[in-house]
Formats: sequence, C-alpha cells, structure tokens
Amino acid sequence: MGRAGEGLGLLLLLLVVSLPLFGQLCQGVGYEQPASCGRLECPAYQVVHTQKEFEIRRYEPATWVGTPAISSSSFKDATTTGFNILFSYIQGKNKEGARINMTAPVVVDIYSSTGNTTFKLYFYVPKKYELNPPQSDQVHPARLPVPPLNYAAVRRFGGFMDDNSIVKEASALKNSLKGTPWESRVVEKIGGLLDLPSYTVAGYNSPFEYDGRVNEILLWLKRDNK
Repeated sequence: MGRAGEGLGLLLLLLVVSLPLFGQLCQGVGYEQPASCGRLECPAYQVVHTQKEFEIRRYEPATWVGTPAISSSSFKDATTTGFNILFSYIQGKNKEGARINMTAPVVVDIYSSTGNTTFKLYFYVPKKYELNPPQSDQVHPARLPVPPLNYAAVRRFGGFMDDNSIVKEASALKNSLKGTPWESRVVEKIGGLLDLPSYTVAGYNSPFEYDGRVNEILLWLKRDNK
C-alpha cells in the first residue's frame, strides 16, 4: 500500500470543506463528551446531525501519528502491538526524544478481507506538536487534505472491544443508516485510488479502566452519490 494509503485512518484530520448537503443541516447536541476528554486533549469536531442510533460529525483539521499495517486474526493482539508502538513514541522513543502527553481517543482502522485482517492504530497529536510532530521510524505523522472525507457516521457503545462486538456494532450502525440520506454516502473508495477501512473504531479509555468505557465505531461519508 502506498504512502497515501498509510494515512487513511487520518481521515479525522482532513480539511473542512463546504458541502451543500451538510451545510443545510442544523447542528445537533449529540453524544456527551467522554469523561477522558475532560482530562486529556481530544480532536475537535462538529455534530451536524444526531438521532437515537447515531450522529454525523464533521472533523476539524488535526495531525495524527499511525503505526504500520499490522496483520492479525485478533483485534486484541493487533491493538496491543500497535498501542505499544504508539506508547513508546509518546514516551520519548522518537528522534527528538520528546515526551508527549497522552490524548484520546486511540483510533483503529480495520481492513477486512477474506482470510486476512489488517489493523492500523492512530494517536492524536496534541496541538503543541501538530505543525511539527516529532519524527520516528516506527510511526508516520501526517496531515492529509483529502476532501470531503472529514465526515463520519458514528455509533457509540460501551465495554471492552473485541472482534465480535466490533462486527456487531458495525452492523448495527449500517442498519441504522438504512433509509436515511446518509446510507448512500458511506464510501469505501475514492476514485478507485484510496482504500478505506471496512470500519474505524475509537477507544477513549485506558485498558485499566473497567467502568464507564466509551467506544465508537465510524463509517466515513462522501458528499454525494458520485
């Protein structure tokens, strides 16, 4: 996969664009802010539509760092490997030796195909470093202008994520979009050039937090039916 493909999970950081459809919607209240975002820096977004089963967000520009692709049959194994890479990076294993404050959420792109699943993990870079993130051979910082994919349909759920719960929640999100204007805007490729994840998940809690866990599953949206 090329360099552009490596950063697809960084769709959270895409440039804000002016889209007629989204601009006509009123901003919703949406889900409550996760408790972790009260003590950790989290990426900014606007809720442009909300209903019981999901909300539609427009993410603001940001910088993230991502791991290389990790092939695994286990979400837990892949995310443990990826998190260790990211944690080492923020603990100073980078070319500047900089220690970076923890942020939330940790985002995981999941690419599913027959007989193979690939995972990529991403860490949101604090604003202090967003224009000049510390460099590393283990992770890949990027700020990708690939409009209009800064919009996402988001479903929230609790507990510890695993392979079964992720598939279940992804299916529930897709079902909740049926019959809405958003159903036809779920996108898997752009012009056949950029592979997008089957779905993206975001976890807001430390592995050592057992109560009040907040997880989200995201499907990326295009602006129209083209």
